[in-house]
Amino acid sequence: MKLKSIGLQVSIAALALAAFATGARAADNECVGKVPTIRVIAQPILTIPFLDKNKGEFETKWNTKVDIQQFGENERRAKSRLDASQGAGAYQVYYIDEANVAEFATNKWVLPLLDLMPKEWDWNDFLEGRRAVATYKDVAYFAPFEGGGDVMMYRKDLLAAKGLQPPKNLDELKKVVAALNDPPNVYGWSERGRRGSGMNVWRWTPFFRGMGGQWFSGDKPTFNSDIGVKATQYYLDLLKFAPPGSGTNTWSEVIEGFRGGQVALIVESDVFGPWAEDKTKSRIAGKVGYAPPPEPLPSAGFAHGFAISTKGNPTDCSKTVAADFVAWSTSKDMEARKVKAGILSDFARKSTLENPDFKAQVNPDYIKALLDTAPKTDLLIWKSPLWPEVGDDLGLQLEEVLTGSQTDIKQALDDAADQASEAIKRAAGQ
Repeated sequence: MKLKSIGLQVSIAALALAAFATGARAADNECVGKVPTIRVIAQPILTIPFLDKNKGEFETKWNTKVDIQQFGENERRAKSRLDASQGAGAYQVYYIDEANVAEFATNKWVLPLLDLMPKEWDWNDFLEGRRAVATYKDVAYFAPFEGGGDVMMYRKDLLAAKGLQPPKNLDELKKVVAALNDPPNVYGWSERGRRGSGMNVWRWTPFFRGMGGQWFSGDKPTFNSDIGVKATQYYLDLLKFAPPGSGTNTWSEVIEGFRGGQVALIVESDVFGPWAEDKTKSRIAGKVGYAPPPEPLPSAGFAHGFAISTKGNPTDCSKTVAADFVAWSTSKDMEARKVKAGILSDFARKSTLENPDFKAQVNPDYIKALLDTAPKTDLLIWKSPLWPEVGDDLGLQLEEVLTGSQTDIKQALDDAADQASEAIKRAAGQ
């Protein structure tokens, strides 16, 4: 049923949360005060500081302390992998994403999610793409609080001043960013260059896959093919129109350069659209156009969320409290509260798209671009427990190409492919 007002939505969600809090499970009362601390590893997207600000209500409910530790994306991945692989159990809740769900699930570092969630939490309310990414071999392992695909964002005013149209294919993309490039006043383009499976590899992958590339043929890596070289060369060529130092950019530098007015056009994760429209932080709010990525680029689907650590929760009470933190932090009520607070980029639920407050604050052109891009959105990375290692090795080689320390693209990709082959052999016990 479609809710008629944000007030009604929040009220219903609050009642459901209250019902869960006061006795949906008999074991709950027995666990109050039995779990001194819940440690959560995370990265500083907008959801996390919001949860940290409001965690007092959860701490009061369980008489427990919530310690949310925030790290940059690559460091978060490395620390959580180290903690889980060594069985340290320092964290009760892991921040999981599309790059490591297969690894964490295969190694049983995280618990199957749905058996620990209350019915009113409503797994089916999460958007299908978010649920698909959070699921490995038909089992859900994390609760999404953000996700999406790709979108092209561009300065409407700058294109209009030069009589340009938004590029519809890769040939046009290169011509448009070259025409917009006017350093140091404005740069035509920006991209991720920093090493990492979720950094430069993530943004390079749509070019590779869009040009027809495949990761493997059987167990043999094929990303060092002629297509891989062509995709890398194109990605490197675009870097000529980016600000100095972009060879080591993260997503943060890309979106901040764009909304700071330094960059004219980017293809990035769609969650950054609302960032560009934030009038308190963006110099270009109201000047941004949105469109699907130029053909033949597909859209890189992703999702981030919370998972329940296996080793970090050795007791039933620890599992109960950790699971309730995940349910609380990803509930319908929490998403409605984030929207009301102006956090529009971090959402994962269908009900949020029907939230009148969300619709009132989001650029309709942005919503149209999301809908137009949806049919070409997919998980483009290799969905394997070996992906973090293989992707990170590839990211190191790509960074060397993008920074100029390696000038032979084929050799760089061959080195990454050799490392991938070795990883596959080790995993097979060879």
